[in-house]
Amino acid sequence: MKNTLSHLKELEAESIFVIRETFSQFNNPCILFSGGKDSIVLTHLAKKAFWPAKIPFPLVHVDTGHNFPETIEFRDKLVDEFGCQLIVGSVQQSIDDGKVMEESGINATRNSLQTTTLLDTIESHQFDACMGGARRDEEKARAKERFFSHRDEFGQWDPKNQRPELWNLFNGLKQFGEHFRVFPISNWTEMDIWQYILLENIELPSLYFSHKRECFIRNGTILSVNEFQDLKEDEEAKEMVIRFRTMGDITITGAVESTASSLEDIIGEVAAARNTERGGRADDQRSETAMEDRKKEGYF
Repeated sequence: MKNTLSHLKELEAESIFVIRETFSQFNNPCILFSGGKDSIVLTHLAKKAFWPAKIPFPLVHVDTGHNFPETIEFRDKLVDEFGCQLIVGSVQQSIDDGKVMEESGINATRNSLQTTTLLDTIESHQFDACMGGARRDEEKARAKERFFSHRDEFGQWDPKNQRPELWNLFNGLKQFGEHFRVFPISNWTEMDIWQYILLENIELPSLYFSHKRECFIRNGTILSVNEFQDLKEDEEAKEMVIRFRTMGDITITGAVESTASSLEDIIGEVAAARNTERGGRADDQRSETAMEDRKKEGYF
Protein backbone atom coordinates (compact mmCIF):
# COMPACT_ATOMS: atom_id res chain seq x y z
CA MET A 1 0.00 0.00 0.00
CA LYS A 2 2.93 2.33 0.75
CA ASN A 3 4.35 1.86 -2.73
CA THR A 4 0.89 2.40 -4.27
CA LEU A 5 0.45 5.62 -2.29
CA SER A 6 3.87 6.89 -3.37
CA HIS A 7 3.09 6.03 -7.02
CA LEU A 8 -0.25 7.86 -6.93
CA LYS A 9 1.28 10.91 -5.28
CA GLU A 10 3.94 11.04 -7.99
CA LEU A 11 1.25 10.92 -10.68
CA GLU A 12 -0.74 13.59 -8.84
CA ALA A 13 2.31 15.87 -8.61
CA GLU A 14 3.08 15.40 -12.32
CA SER A 15 -0.50 16.21 -13.34
CA ILE A 16 -0.71 19.28 -11.10
CA PHE A 17 2.59 20.48 -12.60
CA VAL A 18 1.15 20.13 -16.12
CA ILE A 19 -2.06 21.94 -15.12
CA ARG A 20 -0.12 24.84 -13.58
CA GLU A 21 2.24 24.94 -16.57
CA THR A 22 -0.78 25.22 -18.87
CA PHE A 23 -2.19 28.07 -16.83
CA SER A 24 1.16 29.90 -16.93
CA GLN A 25 1.82 29.46 -20.67
CA PHE A 26 -1.62 30.15 -22.14
CA ASN A 27 -3.98 33.09 -22.01
CA ASN A 28 -7.33 31.31 -22.04
CA PRO A 29 -7.27 27.63 -21.03
CA CYS A 30 -10.23 25.39 -20.20
CA ILE A 31 -11.04 21.84 -19.12
CA LEU A 32 -12.97 19.63 -21.53
CA PHE A 33 -15.45 17.97 -19.19
CA SER A 34 -17.38 14.88 -20.26
CA GLY A 35 -18.76 13.83 -16.89
CA GLY A 36 -16.69 10.64 -17.04
CA LYS A 37 -14.35 9.50 -14.28
CA ASP A 38 -11.19 10.78 -16.01
CA SER A 39 -12.48 14.32 -16.50
CA ILE A 40 -13.79 14.24 -12.92
CA VAL A 41 -10.33 13.27 -11.64
CA LEU A 42 -8.77 15.98 -13.82
CA THR A 43 -11.15 18.58 -12.37
CA HIS A 44 -10.33 17.34 -8.86
CA LEU A 45 -6.61 17.78 -9.63
CA ALA A 46 -7.25 21.30 -10.96
CA LYS A 47 -9.05 22.12 -7.73
CA LYS A 48 -6.04 20.92 -5.73
CA ALA A 49 -3.63 22.81 -8.02
CA PHE A 50 -5.15 26.20 -7.16
CA TRP A 51 -6.59 25.61 -3.70
CA PRO A 52 -7.80 27.60 -1.78
CA ALA A 53 -8.68 29.70 -4.83
CA LYS A 54 -11.34 28.42 -7.25
CA ILE A 55 -10.42 26.75 -10.51
CA PRO A 56 -9.42 29.75 -12.65
CA PHE A 57 -10.81 28.52 -15.97
CA PRO A 58 -14.14 27.12 -17.19
CA LEU A 59 -15.32 23.59 -17.74
CA VAL A 60 -16.45 22.99 -21.33
CA HIS A 61 -18.96 20.25 -22.07
CA VAL A 62 -19.98 19.26 -25.59
CA ASP A 63 -23.58 18.15 -25.14
CA THR A 64 -24.67 15.76 -27.89
CA GLY A 65 -28.23 15.58 -26.60
CA HIS A 66 -27.74 11.81 -26.25
CA ASN A 67 -26.08 11.85 -22.85
CA PHE A 68 -27.07 9.65 -19.96
CA PRO A 69 -29.38 11.74 -17.72
CA GLU A 70 -27.22 10.72 -14.76
CA THR A 71 -24.19 12.34 -16.42
CA ILE A 72 -25.90 15.71 -16.86
CA GLU A 73 -27.26 15.63 -13.32
CA PHE A 74 -23.79 14.88 -11.93
CA ARG A 75 -22.17 17.59 -14.09
CA ASP A 76 -24.50 20.28 -12.79
CA LYS A 77 -24.01 19.14 -9.21
CA LEU A 78 -20.21 19.24 -9.52
CA VAL A 79 -20.19 22.67 -11.15
CA ASP A 80 -22.35 24.02 -8.35
CA GLU A 81 -20.21 22.40 -5.64
CA PHE A 82 -16.88 23.57 -7.10
CA GLY A 83 -18.16 27.02 -8.06
CA CYS A 84 -16.90 26.56 -11.63
CA GLN A 85 -17.99 28.34 -14.78
CA LEU A 86 -19.67 25.91 -17.20
CA ILE A 87 -19.75 26.42 -20.96
CA VAL A 88 -21.90 24.03 -22.99
CA GLY A 89 -21.53 23.45 -26.72
CA SER A 90 -24.68 21.97 -28.25
CA VAL A 91 -24.56 19.38 -31.03
CA GLN A 92 -28.29 19.89 -31.49
CA GLN A 93 -27.62 23.57 -32.19
CA SER A 94 -25.00 22.58 -34.78
CA ILE A 95 -27.61 20.36 -36.44
CA ASP A 96 -30.25 23.10 -36.33
CA ASP A 97 -27.77 25.58 -37.85
CA GLY A 98 -27.05 23.20 -40.72
CA LYS A 99 -23.37 22.81 -39.82
CA VAL A 100 -23.62 19.04 -39.47
CA MET A 101 -26.05 16.42 -40.73
CA GLU A 102 -27.48 13.86 -38.35
CA GLU A 103 -26.78 10.24 -39.22
CA SER A 104 -29.65 7.96 -40.11
CA GLY A 105 -30.08 4.23 -39.86
CA ILE A 106 -30.17 1.64 -37.12
CA ASN A 107 -26.58 2.33 -35.99
CA ALA A 108 -26.76 6.13 -36.18
CA THR A 109 -24.79 8.09 -33.60
CA ARG A 110 -23.98 11.73 -32.90
CA ASN A 111 -20.44 10.93 -31.80
CA SER A 112 -18.68 12.16 -34.92
CA LEU A 113 -20.79 15.34 -34.94
CA GLN A 114 -19.10 16.48 -31.73
CA THR A 115 -15.99 17.61 -33.60
CA THR A 116 -17.70 20.53 -35.33
CA THR A 117 -19.41 21.64 -32.12
CA LEU A 118 -16.15 21.38 -30.16
CA LEU A 119 -14.15 23.38 -32.70
CA ASP A 120 -16.89 26.02 -32.92
CA THR A 121 -16.95 26.31 -29.12
CA ILE A 122 -13.17 26.67 -28.98
CA GLU A 123 -13.28 29.33 -31.69
CA SER A 124 -16.17 31.33 -30.24
CA HIS A 125 -14.56 31.50 -26.79
CA GLN A 126 -10.99 31.82 -28.12
CA PHE A 127 -9.60 29.01 -25.99
CA ASP A 128 -5.90 28.49 -26.66
CA ALA A 129 -5.45 25.37 -24.50
CA CYS A 130 -8.04 22.69 -23.80
CA MET A 131 -7.15 20.23 -21.05
CA GLY A 132 -8.70 16.78 -21.26
CA GLY A 133 -8.74 13.53 -19.33
CA ALA A 134 -7.39 11.26 -22.07
CA ARG A 135 -4.85 8.62 -21.00
CA ARG A 136 -2.25 6.84 -23.12
CA ASP A 137 -3.36 3.38 -21.99
CA GLU A 138 -6.92 3.86 -23.24
CA GLU A 139 -6.43 3.52 -26.97
CA LYS A 140 -3.56 3.30 -29.46
CA ALA A 141 -4.20 6.72 -31.04
CA ARG A 142 -4.21 8.38 -27.63
CA ALA A 143 -0.91 6.67 -26.83
CA LYS A 144 0.68 8.84 -29.53
CA GLU A 145 -0.28 12.13 -27.90
CA ARG A 146 2.16 14.42 -26.09
CA PHE A 147 1.21 16.25 -22.87
CA PHE A 148 1.04 19.45 -24.97
CA SER A 149 -0.56 18.39 -28.25
CA HIS A 150 -0.51 21.05 -30.97
CA ARG A 151 -3.56 21.71 -33.16
CA ASP A 152 -3.37 23.81 -36.33
CA GLU A 153 -5.71 26.67 -37.27
CA PHE A 154 -8.27 24.11 -38.45
CA GLY A 155 -8.14 22.21 -35.16
CA GLN A 156 -6.35 19.28 -36.82
CA TRP A 157 -3.73 17.01 -35.26
CA ASP A 158 -0.67 15.66 -37.08
CA PRO A 159 0.61 12.62 -35.13
CA LYS A 160 3.76 12.41 -37.31
CA ASN A 161 4.80 15.99 -36.58
CA GLN A 162 4.78 16.43 -32.81
CA ARG A 163 7.15 18.36 -30.61
CA PRO A 164 9.61 16.52 -28.36
CA GLU A 165 9.03 16.76 -24.61
CA LEU A 166 12.34 16.25 -22.84
CA TRP A 167 12.86 16.73 -19.11
CA ASN A 168 9.26 17.94 -18.66
CA LEU A 169 9.88 20.99 -20.84
CA PHE A 170 6.65 21.84 -22.67
CA ASN A 171 6.60 24.00 -25.80
CA GLY A 172 3.39 26.00 -26.00
CA LEU A 173 4.50 28.25 -28.87
CA LYS A 174 1.71 28.70 -31.41
CA GLN A 175 0.60 30.89 -34.26
CA PHE A 176 -2.58 32.96 -34.30
CA GLY A 177 -5.65 30.72 -34.59
CA GLU A 178 -3.87 27.61 -33.38
CA HIS A 179 -4.45 25.94 -30.02
CA PHE A 180 -3.27 23.06 -27.87
CA ARG A 181 -4.93 20.03 -26.35
CA VAL A 182 -3.29 19.25 -23.01
CA PHE A 183 -3.47 15.86 -21.29
CA PRO A 184 -2.29 16.12 -17.66
CA ILE A 185 -3.18 12.50 -16.76
CA SER A 186 -1.55 10.93 -19.83
CA ASN A 187 0.65 8.61 -17.74
CA TRP A 188 -2.16 7.27 -15.54
CA THR A 189 -3.72 3.86 -16.10
CA GLU A 190 -7.31 2.82 -15.48
CA MET A 191 -6.16 1.15 -12.26
CA ASP A 192 -4.36 4.33 -11.17
CA ILE A 193 -7.56 6.30 -11.71
CA TRP A 194 -9.65 3.95 -9.59
CA GLN A 195 -7.09 3.73 -6.79
CA TYR A 196 -6.81 7.52 -6.73
CA ILE A 197 -10.61 7.90 -6.62
CA LEU A 198 -10.63 5.59 -3.62
CA LEU A 199 -7.72 7.41 -1.96
CA GLU A 200 -9.27 10.85 -2.45
CA ASN A 201 -12.87 9.75 -1.89
CA ILE A 202 -13.98 11.33 -5.18
CA GLU A 203 -17.69 11.19 -5.94
CA LEU A 204 -18.76 9.64 -9.25
CA PRO A 205 -21.98 9.20 -11.25
CA SER A 206 -23.98 6.15 -10.19
CA LEU A 207 -23.49 4.65 -13.68
CA TYR A 208 -20.04 3.39 -12.70
CA PHE A 209 -21.48 1.13 -10.01
CA SER A 210 -23.54 -2.03 -10.40
CA HIS A 211 -27.23 -1.44 -11.02
CA LYS A 212 -30.21 -2.97 -12.82
CA ARG A 213 -30.98 -1.54 -16.27
CA GLU A 214 -32.99 -2.43 -19.36
CA CYS A 215 -30.41 -3.42 -21.97
CA PHE A 216 -30.02 -5.08 -25.34
CA ILE A 217 -27.05 -6.70 -27.04
CA ARG A 218 -25.81 -5.50 -30.43
CA ASN A 219 -22.70 -6.90 -32.10
CA GLY A 220 -21.61 -8.36 -28.79
CA THR A 221 -21.91 -5.03 -26.95
CA ILE A 222 -24.35 -4.47 -24.08
CA LEU A 223 -26.19 -1.19 -24.70
CA SER A 224 -28.75 0.61 -22.58
CA VAL A 225 -32.28 0.79 -23.94
CA ASN A 226 -32.88 4.43 -24.85
CA GLU A 227 -35.21 6.75 -26.71
CA PHE A 228 -32.74 7.43 -29.52
CA GLN A 229 -32.33 3.88 -30.88
CA ASP A 230 -34.74 1.31 -32.24
CA LEU A 231 -34.10 -2.36 -31.64
CA LYS A 232 -33.61 -4.71 -34.57
CA GLU A 233 -36.05 -7.57 -35.08
CA ASP A 234 -33.65 -10.08 -33.55
CA GLU A 235 -32.80 -7.87 -30.54
CA GLU A 236 -34.59 -8.16 -27.23
CA ALA A 237 -34.67 -5.77 -24.28
CA LYS A 238 -34.08 -7.41 -20.93
CA GLU A 239 -33.17 -6.35 -17.42
CA MET A 240 -29.50 -6.90 -16.63
CA VAL A 241 -27.18 -6.17 -13.71
CA ILE A 242 -24.46 -4.00 -15.24
CA ARG A 243 -22.14 -1.07 -14.79
CA PHE A 244 -20.12 1.15 -17.17
CA ARG A 245 -16.32 1.30 -17.31
CA THR A 246 -16.23 4.33 -19.56
CA MET A 247 -18.67 7.14 -20.26
CA GLY A 248 -20.00 8.51 -23.53
CA ASP A 249 -23.28 8.82 -25.39
CA ILE A 250 -26.00 6.41 -24.31
CA THR A 251 -26.18 5.12 -27.91
CA ILE A 252 -22.54 3.95 -28.10
CA THR A 253 -21.36 3.24 -24.56
CA GLY A 254 -21.17 -0.45 -23.84
CA ALA A 255 -21.75 -1.86 -20.36
CA VAL A 256 -20.28 -4.86 -18.59
CA GLU A 257 -22.21 -7.35 -16.49
CA SER A 258 -21.06 -6.67 -12.95
CA THR A 259 -22.00 -6.86 -9.30
CA ALA A 260 -19.28 -4.37 -8.28
CA SER A 261 -21.10 -1.90 -6.03
CA SER A 262 -18.13 -0.30 -4.26
CA LEU A 263 -14.78 1.21 -5.25
CA GLU A 264 -12.99 -1.77 -3.71
CA ASP A 265 -15.13 -4.14 -5.79
CA ILE A 266 -14.39 -2.16 -8.98
CA ILE A 267 -10.63 -2.16 -8.31
CA GLY A 268 -10.73 -5.93 -7.92
CA GLU A 269 -12.75 -6.28 -11.11
CA VAL A 270 -10.40 -4.04 -13.11
CA ALA A 271 -7.38 -5.99 -11.84
CA ALA A 272 -8.91 -9.22 -13.17
CA ALA A 273 -10.21 -7.78 -16.47
CA ARG A 274 -8.66 -8.99 -19.72
CA ASN A 275 -10.49 -6.69 -22.11
CA THR A 276 -9.72 -3.01 -22.59
CA GLU A 277 -11.66 -0.21 -20.98
CA ARG A 278 -12.97 1.07 -24.32
CA GLY A 279 -13.61 -2.41 -25.68
CA GLY A 280 -17.35 -1.81 -25.46
CA ARG A 281 -17.38 1.56 -27.22
CA ALA A 282 -19.29 1.16 -30.49
CA ASP A 283 -17.74 4.32 -31.94
CA ASP A 284 -14.24 2.79 -31.72
CA GLN A 285 -15.36 -0.31 -33.60
CA ARG A 286 -16.38 1.44 -36.81
CA SER A 287 -12.89 0.97 -38.27
CA GLU A 288 -9.38 -0.03 -37.23
CA THR A 289 -8.31 3.63 -37.11
CA ALA A 290 -11.61 5.19 -35.99
CA MET A 291 -10.20 7.13 -33.03
CA GLU A 292 -7.12 8.41 -34.84
CA ASP A 293 -9.18 9.52 -37.84
CA ARG A 294 -11.50 11.50 -35.57
CA LYS A 295 -8.59 13.03 -33.66
CA LYS A 296 -6.91 14.19 -36.86
CA GLU A 297 -10.11 16.06 -37.73
CA GLY A 298 -10.24 17.85 -34.37
CA TYR A 299 -12.00 15.39 -32.08
CA PHE A 300 -10.93 15.24 -28.44
